[in-house]
Amino acid sequence: MISRDLLRKEFDHLPELYRGRAYDPKSLAAWGELDVERRQLLTQVEAARAEKNQISEKVGELRRTKQDASELQGRSKELTARISSLEESLKALDARFVPIEETLPNLPHSSVPLGADETANVVVKIHGAPTRFDFAPLAHWDLGSALGILDFERAAKIAGSRFTVLKGAASQLNRALVQFMLDLHTKERGYTEIWPPVIVNARSLFGTGQLPKFEEDLFRIRESDWYLSSTSEVQLTNLHRDEILPEAALPISYCAYTACFRAEAGAAGKDTRGMIRQHQFDKVELVKLVKAHASYEALETLTRDAETVLERLELPYRRVALCRGDLGFASAKTYDLEVWLPGQDAYKEISSCSNFEDFQARRAAIRVRVETGGKSRNELVHTLNGSGLAIGRTLVAILENFQRKDGSVAIPKALQPYCGGRTEIAKG
Repeated sequence: MISRDLLRKEFDHLPELYRGRAYDPKSLAAWGELDVERRQLLTQVEAARAEKNQISEKVGELRRTKQDASELQGRSKELTARISSLEESLKALDARFVPIEETLPNLPHSSVPLGADETANVVVKIHGAPTRFDFAPLAHWDLGSALGILDFERAAKIAGSRFTVLKGAASQLNRALVQFMLDLHTKERGYTEIWPPVIVNARSLFGTGQLPKFEEDLFRIRESDWYLSSTSEVQLTNLHRDEILPEAALPISYCAYTACFRAEAGAAGKDTRGMIRQHQFDKVELVKLVKAHASYEALETLTRDAETVLERLELPYRRVALCRGDLGFASAKTYDLEVWLPGQDAYKEISSCSNFEDFQARRAAIRVRVETGGKSRNELVHTLNGSGLAIGRTLVAILENFQRKDGSVAIPKALQPYCGGRTEIAKG
């Protein structure tokens, strides 16, 4: 969430600060009306307290001179009751701020491009030329089906649409990708590997911003406080929920491989074929917790960590800075990494790397104790996350970029040791 103090201080400037961002102006206006009401109540409380203090002084003077103070004492009791009533009203009013604040998105960083939707996103880097062939490349759904390694029909029979069964070489390649990514991030990039539960509670989902706004995209376990996690960003960030970390503990870098689950309620008609948008998918996630001054340097580092996976796998990609209108709810700044898919003649997102600043940390109460000049104070950490990478989409990218005219698929050199030395996937 955004700091209430910041909302109050910058309220008149918020429409400009939110310019291009998807938010509800009516909610913001309602927050402003509550704040006016709160200031009026505070004025009444302060006036009542001031009058009571004055009466207390007069009562003291009357008692010292042995004069009757009963009338003033009666008024003091009235003021005490009034102050108590006003404070209860303030408490109730403060509670009304919270549901509004929970729905307000993060403020975008000043470097985020203006724009209403993905058409205004800015390509900031291109790595590698799009793969071209001397034959018409197949999309992965045709290629995988022809090789007998992707089975969409039986997956639909078992579970429904937006599921895939991986068979044989595809299953091995999927497993190899997981191991390759985890080895790279832990052995070379300094991440600590975590193996978390894939079931999370509502408090964890609130902490990272999935609840209450995006409940329709989650799979809830009936009659419980449990959900199937949509991304291990939730688990990794909430490892330190309600904690005050020692300054020496930061920065923290975690990675995790998990299955992820999304209802894709808002994705009707989008990427309905193949493995691009699934209800269940595998992902290696990267999460960083850092001090505030270091978070934008950490965003660049985290994004490079994800890019390194693509470069080792020899996959063409581009880095895109999301505009304000395309930012996720909790993000202050996001880079999308988009991999080239020749079978679809398009770039597709394979990782989103985001800096949430203190937005998630405020919701999850994650702080760091900072020592300065012999004194300590608690500050909110900044949190970041990114896919390092989405396993299914990486598998898709390998199939489409490394396909051959005879229908076989070469395995990238970096993955061959994880595939028992296997160099290709061929029919039969």
